[in-house]
Amino acid sequence: MATSASVDAVAAANLRSVLQRVQQAAERSGRGPQSIRVVAVSKTKPVSLLRQVYDTGHRCFGENYVQEIVEKAPQLPDDIEWHFIGNLQSNKVKLLLNGVPNLAMVESVDDEKIANQLDRFVASLGRKPLKVLVQVNTSGEVSKSGVEPSGCVELAKHVSLRCPNLEFSGLMTIGMLDYTSTPENFKALANCRTEVCKALGITEEQCELSMD
Repeated sequence: MATSASVDAVAAANLRSVLQRVQQAAERSGRGPQSIRVVAVSKTKPVSLLRQVYDTGHRCFGENYVQEIVEKAPQLPDDIEWHFIGNLQSNKVKLLLNGVPNLAMVESVDDEKIANQLDRFVASLGRKPLKVLVQVNTSGEVSKSGVEPSGCVELAKHVSLRCPNLEFSGLMTIGMLDYTSTPENFKALANCRTEVCKALGITEEQCELSMD
Protein backbone atom coordinates (compact mmCIF):
# COMPACT_ATOMS: atom_id res chain seq x y z
CA MET A 1 0.00 0.00 0.00
CA ALA A 2 1.34 3.43 -0.93
CA THR A 3 2.27 5.69 1.96
CA SER A 4 0.90 9.21 2.34
CA ALA A 5 4.33 10.65 1.56
CA SER A 6 4.65 8.66 -1.66
CA VAL A 7 1.16 9.70 -2.79
CA ASP A 8 2.01 13.35 -2.15
CA ALA A 9 5.26 13.02 -4.11
CA VAL A 10 3.40 11.48 -7.05
CA ALA A 11 0.91 14.36 -7.04
CA ALA A 12 3.71 16.91 -7.16
CA ALA A 13 5.44 15.01 -9.97
CA ASN A 14 2.19 14.79 -11.92
CA LEU A 15 1.69 18.54 -11.63
CA ARG A 16 5.19 19.21 -12.92
CA SER A 17 4.44 16.95 -15.89
CA VAL A 18 1.21 18.83 -16.62
CA LEU A 19 2.94 22.21 -16.43
CA GLN A 20 5.64 20.99 -18.80
CA ARG A 21 3.03 19.81 -21.31
CA VAL A 22 1.18 23.11 -21.02
CA GLN A 23 4.40 24.98 -21.76
CA GLN A 24 5.10 22.82 -24.80
CA ALA A 25 1.55 23.26 -26.11
CA ALA A 26 1.76 27.01 -25.59
CA GLU A 27 5.01 27.20 -27.52
CA ARG A 28 3.55 25.19 -30.41
CA SER A 29 0.59 27.56 -30.64
CA GLY A 30 2.71 30.68 -30.39
CA ARG A 31 1.41 31.66 -26.96
CA GLY A 32 3.36 32.57 -23.88
CA PRO A 33 3.07 29.94 -21.11
CA GLN A 34 2.45 32.75 -18.62
CA SER A 35 -0.87 33.45 -20.37
CA ILE A 36 -2.21 30.04 -19.32
CA ARG A 37 -3.33 29.34 -15.76
CA VAL A 38 -3.34 25.79 -14.44
CA VAL A 39 -5.77 25.30 -11.57
CA ALA A 40 -4.88 22.26 -9.47
CA VAL A 41 -8.24 20.76 -8.55
CA SER A 42 -7.90 19.54 -5.00
CA LYS A 43 -11.39 18.35 -4.08
CA THR A 44 -11.42 15.42 -1.61
CA LYS A 45 -7.62 15.63 -1.33
CA PRO A 46 -5.97 16.01 2.10
CA VAL A 47 -4.26 19.21 3.18
CA SER A 48 -0.92 17.36 3.33
CA LEU A 49 -1.09 16.69 -0.40
CA LEU A 50 -1.97 20.30 -1.17
CA ARG A 51 0.99 21.39 0.93
CA GLN A 52 3.29 19.12 -1.07
CA VAL A 53 2.07 20.65 -4.33
CA TYR A 54 2.32 24.14 -2.81
CA ASP A 55 5.95 23.45 -1.91
CA THR A 56 6.73 22.90 -5.60
CA GLY A 57 5.81 26.55 -6.16
CA HIS A 58 2.21 26.13 -7.34
CA ARG A 59 -0.26 28.65 -5.93
CA CYS A 60 -3.55 28.14 -7.77
CA PHE A 61 -5.99 25.56 -6.39
CA GLY A 62 -9.62 24.79 -7.19
CA GLU A 63 -12.32 23.34 -4.96
CA ASN A 64 -15.83 22.11 -5.76
CA TYR A 65 -17.43 22.13 -2.32
CA VAL A 66 -17.91 25.12 -0.02
CA GLN A 67 -17.52 23.15 3.21
CA GLU A 68 -14.27 21.65 1.98
CA ILE A 69 -12.66 24.89 0.85
CA VAL A 70 -13.54 26.73 4.07
CA GLU A 71 -11.96 23.91 6.08
CA LYS A 72 -8.77 23.75 4.01
CA ALA A 73 -8.07 27.43 3.38
CA PRO A 74 -7.19 28.38 7.00
CA GLN A 75 -4.74 25.46 7.19
CA LEU A 76 -2.70 26.63 4.21
CA PRO A 77 -0.68 29.77 3.37
CA ASP A 78 -2.69 32.85 2.50
CA ASP A 79 -0.83 33.47 -0.75
CA ILE A 80 -2.78 30.63 -2.36
CA GLU A 81 -5.20 31.77 -5.06
CA TRP A 82 -8.34 29.77 -4.40
CA HIS A 83 -10.81 29.19 -7.23
CA PHE A 84 -14.29 27.92 -6.47
CA ILE A 85 -15.28 25.74 -9.42
CA GLY A 86 -18.36 23.87 -8.19
CA ASN A 87 -22.05 24.64 -8.27
CA LEU A 88 -22.62 27.45 -5.77
CA GLN A 89 -25.90 27.62 -3.89
CA SER A 90 -27.09 31.05 -2.79
CA ASN A 91 -27.28 29.99 0.86
CA LYS A 92 -23.56 29.12 0.81
CA VAL A 93 -22.29 32.42 -0.61
CA LYS A 94 -21.77 34.10 2.78
CA LEU A 95 -19.97 31.05 4.18
CA LEU A 96 -17.66 30.92 1.16
CA LEU A 97 -16.72 34.60 1.22
CA ASN A 98 -16.31 34.75 4.99
CA GLY A 99 -14.35 31.52 5.16
CA VAL A 100 -11.89 32.17 2.32
CA PRO A 101 -10.48 35.72 2.44
CA ASN A 102 -8.01 34.81 -0.32
CA LEU A 103 -10.70 33.56 -2.70
CA ALA A 104 -9.44 34.72 -6.09
CA MET A 105 -12.27 33.66 -8.37
CA VAL A 106 -15.66 31.98 -8.61
CA GLU A 107 -15.76 30.11 -11.92
CA SER A 108 -19.35 28.91 -11.76
CA VAL A 109 -21.73 31.87 -11.98
CA ASP A 110 -24.65 30.44 -13.92
CA ASP A 111 -27.56 32.81 -13.25
CA GLU A 112 -28.36 36.35 -12.18
CA LYS A 113 -29.46 35.29 -8.70
CA ILE A 114 -26.06 33.91 -7.72
CA ALA A 115 -24.32 36.89 -9.32
CA ASN A 116 -26.46 39.27 -7.27
CA GLN A 117 -25.79 37.32 -4.07
CA LEU A 118 -22.05 37.41 -4.64
CA ASP A 119 -22.18 41.10 -5.46
CA ARG A 120 -24.04 41.97 -2.26
CA PHE A 121 -21.83 39.94 0.06
CA VAL A 122 -18.59 41.15 -1.52
CA ALA A 123 -19.82 44.71 -0.91
CA SER A 124 -20.83 43.95 2.68
CA LEU A 125 -17.37 42.59 3.45
CA GLY A 126 -15.66 45.61 1.92
CA ARG A 127 -13.35 43.45 -0.15
CA LYS A 128 -12.08 44.29 -3.61
CA PRO A 129 -14.21 43.19 -6.59
CA LEU A 130 -14.26 39.42 -6.95
CA LYS A 131 -13.31 37.90 -10.28
CA VAL A 132 -15.97 35.61 -11.73
CA LEU A 133 -16.47 33.44 -14.78
CA VAL A 134 -19.86 32.77 -16.33
CA GLN A 135 -20.44 29.03 -16.61
CA VAL A 136 -21.85 27.90 -19.95
CA ASN A 137 -23.40 24.47 -20.53
CA THR A 138 -21.90 23.73 -23.94
CA SER A 139 -22.63 19.99 -23.89
CA GLY A 140 -26.38 20.33 -23.38
CA GLU A 141 -26.33 17.75 -20.59
CA VAL A 142 -29.13 18.22 -18.05
CA SER A 143 -26.83 16.96 -15.30
CA LYS A 144 -24.53 19.96 -15.72
CA SER A 145 -25.01 23.48 -14.46
CA GLY A 146 -24.47 26.52 -16.63
CA VAL A 147 -26.38 28.97 -18.75
CA GLU A 148 -27.21 27.88 -22.29
CA PRO A 149 -24.91 29.36 -24.95
CA SER A 150 -27.79 31.52 -26.17
CA GLY A 151 -28.01 33.15 -22.74
CA CYS A 152 -24.34 33.76 -22.02
CA VAL A 153 -24.26 37.29 -23.44
CA GLU A 154 -27.11 38.52 -21.24
CA LEU A 155 -25.61 36.99 -18.11
CA ALA A 156 -22.18 38.42 -18.91
CA LYS A 157 -23.76 41.84 -19.44
CA HIS A 158 -25.61 41.55 -16.13
CA VAL A 159 -22.39 40.78 -14.25
CA SER A 160 -20.46 43.54 -16.03
CA LEU A 161 -23.08 46.28 -15.84
CA ARG A 162 -25.16 45.51 -12.75
CA CYS A 163 -22.72 43.91 -10.32
CA PRO A 164 -20.11 46.57 -9.46
CA ASN A 165 -18.46 44.35 -6.85
CA LEU A 166 -17.79 41.58 -9.34
CA GLU A 167 -15.21 41.58 -12.11
CA PHE A 168 -16.36 39.71 -15.19
CA SER A 169 -13.27 37.76 -16.26
CA GLY A 170 -14.49 35.25 -18.82
CA LEU A 171 -16.35 32.01 -19.47
CA MET A 172 -16.12 28.47 -18.15
CA THR A 173 -17.51 25.15 -19.33
CA ILE A 174 -17.32 21.50 -18.32
CA GLY A 175 -16.82 19.10 -21.20
CA MET A 176 -18.34 15.65 -21.45
CA LEU A 177 -16.91 13.21 -18.96
CA ASP A 178 -15.57 10.81 -21.60
CA TYR A 179 -13.97 13.69 -23.57
CA THR A 180 -15.69 12.55 -26.79
CA SER A 181 -17.06 16.03 -27.46
CA THR A 182 -14.45 18.13 -25.70
CA PRO A 183 -13.20 19.86 -28.89
CA GLU A 184 -16.78 20.76 -29.84
CA ASN A 185 -17.51 21.96 -26.30
CA PHE A 186 -14.47 24.21 -26.31
CA LYS A 187 -15.22 25.50 -29.80
CA ALA A 188 -18.73 26.39 -28.62
CA LEU A 189 -17.21 28.25 -25.67
CA ALA A 190 -14.87 30.14 -27.99
CA ASN A 191 -17.87 31.14 -30.11
CA CYS A 192 -19.60 32.39 -26.97
CA ARG A 193 -16.54 34.49 -26.17
CA THR A 194 -16.70 36.13 -29.58
CA GLU A 195 -20.31 37.14 -28.96
CA VAL A 196 -19.66 38.32 -25.40
CA CYS A 197 -16.65 40.40 -26.40
CA LYS A 198 -18.65 42.06 -29.15
CA ALA A 199 -21.53 42.83 -26.79
CA LEU A 200 -19.29 44.21 -24.04
CA GLY A 201 -16.82 45.96 -26.31
CA ILE A 202 -13.81 44.12 -24.91
CA THR A 203 -10.95 42.18 -26.46
CA GLU A 204 -10.62 38.41 -26.34
CA GLU A 205 -7.59 38.87 -24.08
CA GLN A 206 -9.96 40.41 -21.53
CA CYS A 207 -12.26 37.37 -21.60
CA GLU A 208 -10.49 34.21 -20.54
CA LEU A 209 -11.74 30.70 -21.18
CA SER A 210 -11.70 27.89 -18.64
CA MET A 211 -12.53 24.26 -19.26
CA ASP A 212 -12.77 21.85 -16.36
